[in-house]
Amino acid sequence: MKTSRLLLCVGLLVIAGPAFAQPAAPAASVISNVPPHAQARVAAVQVRVKPDRSGWTYQTGEPVRFTIQVTADSEPLTGAMITYKVGPEMLPAAEQSVPLPAEGLLVEGGTLREPGFIRCIATVTLGDRTYRGLASAGFSPEKIQSTQTEPDDFDAFWQAGKNELAKIPLEARRTLIPEAGTDVIDVYHVSFRTFSASPVRPGIAPRIYGILCVPKAPGRYPAILQVPGAGVRPYTGLKELAARGAITLQIGIHGIPVNLPTETYDQLGAGALSGYPSFNLDNRVTYYYRRVYLGCVRANDYLVSLPEFDGQNLLVTGGSQGGQLSIVTAALDPRVRALAAFYPAYCDVTGYLHGRAGGWPHLTRPDAESGAVSDHATPNKIAVTGYYDAVNFARRLKVPSHFAWGYNDEICPPTSMYAAYNVITAPKHLLLALETGHTTLPEENEATNAWIAAQLGLK
Repeated sequence: MKTSRLLLCVGLLVIAGPAFAQPAAPAASVISNVPPHAQARVAAVQVRVKPDRSGWTYQTGEPVRFTIQVTADSEPLTGAMITYKVGPEMLPAAEQSVPLPAEGLLVEGGTLREPGFIRCIATVTLGDRTYRGLASAGFSPEKIQSTQTEPDDFDAFWQAGKNELAKIPLEARRTLIPEAGTDVIDVYHVSFRTFSASPVRPGIAPRIYGILCVPKAPGRYPAILQVPGAGVRPYTGLKELAARGAITLQIGIHGIPVNLPTETYDQLGAGALSGYPSFNLDNRVTYYYRRVYLGCVRANDYLVSLPEFDGQNLLVTGGSQGGQLSIVTAALDPRVRALAAFYPAYCDVTGYLHGRAGGWPHLTRPDAESGAVSDHATPNKIAVTGYYDAVNFARRLKVPSHFAWGYNDEICPPTSMYAAYNVITAPKHLLLALETGHTTLPEENEATNAWIAAQLGLK
C-alpha cells in the first residue's frame, strides 16, 4: 500500500463576515450611523481546527489534542464564545461553550482503543452568522476492519444477475450533439437497453443514457466509463480526457435522458427519486441498486462494442456514489483494467450498528437527536446491504486502483472508506488531502487524471 499526503494551508470556511472592529455585532448595525466619508470594514472569518500532530494520524491509544482558533482577516479573534464538540466521527457528542482565549483554545480529544477517527467540530456565532470548522484525527486507519458480513451466495447472486443481463439485446442509439463537439472530438447523447428489476411493460424497455465523447482522428482508443455521484442531474461528458485520446462515456443511472432541462432533474430529485438509495431495501432482487450495478456493466458492454475501442484498455472512475459504483463495476466486470475513485460511498454501511461511523447513505444511523433506531436497521434490510456494500466488492478487486479522499469528509466518513480500502489485495494507491471534506482540490484532480493517463497511455 502506498499513501500520499497533501499538506494544505487552507481555511475551512472563508466568507464575508461582520465588522472586524465589532465582531459580535451584526454587519448591518456596524455600517449604520457612520460619519460622512468614514471607512467601515468587514472581515473574512475563519474557524481553524487542527490536531497536534503533523499528518493528523496517531496510533491507537495515543492521545490527541485539538487547537481551535478563529481569525478575522488572519488576525486572532478573542472573547467570542466558541462552541465545540469532540468524539468519534459521525456519532453524538456533548457540546461545550467557552470564551475564546487570545492564543486559541486547546481541547483534549482523548484517544481510541480501536482503529478509527476522532473529530472536533467548532462553531462561533458573530452577529447573525455562524461560522464552522472541523478537523479529524485518524487512529491506525490502515487497521480499520469492516463490520459488514458477506453473504455465502454473494458471487452466485451477482453471476445470476449478469446472466440475465447478457440475454438483453443492446439496441444502442446515439445522436450527435454538434454544438458540444470540438475540432478533436465528437459528442453524442447515447442510450442502450439494460436490466430491469421489475416486469417490463410491453413495448417499453429500460435504458441507460449517457454522453459519449469520441476522438475524431481515425484509430482505436482506450475507453473510460464515468459513473455518477448521488442525485439526479444532466451531464455534458468527459471532454478533456477524450481530447487526450480516450473514448469516454458519462452515464446517468435513473433511466432518463441526461440532456433535459435542469428543472426536470430538480423535480425528480425532490419527488419521485427522493430517497432512492433505500427503495426496496427489503428485497435483494428488486432493490434499486441491483439495476444500477448491472447497468454499469451494461455501459461497459456498449463501450467495448464500439469499433473505435482498442479492445483492451477499459477504466472506470467516479466520486462518492460514483466511487462506490467504480469499485462495484471493476469487481463485477473482468474487462475493467483499472479504477480511480474519489471518496467512495456505500462502504461498511453497518458501521453504526457497531458503535462507529458507517458509509453513505447512512442507512443504519440512529436518529441524531432522539437516538431512535433507524427504520432500515432491521435484520432483513441489513442482510440485503451485504449484497450491495462496496466492501464486499472491494475484496474481489484484481486490478490497480487509485483512491483520493480527506479526513474531514462528513458524507462518506473516512472510517467507512478505510474499511473498504483495507480489504483490497490488488495494487492500490491512496492520495490524501487531509483537510478536505466531500470535495476535491485541483491538485487531486490533476494527480488522478495523471494516474488515469498513465494507466491508459494517454498523451
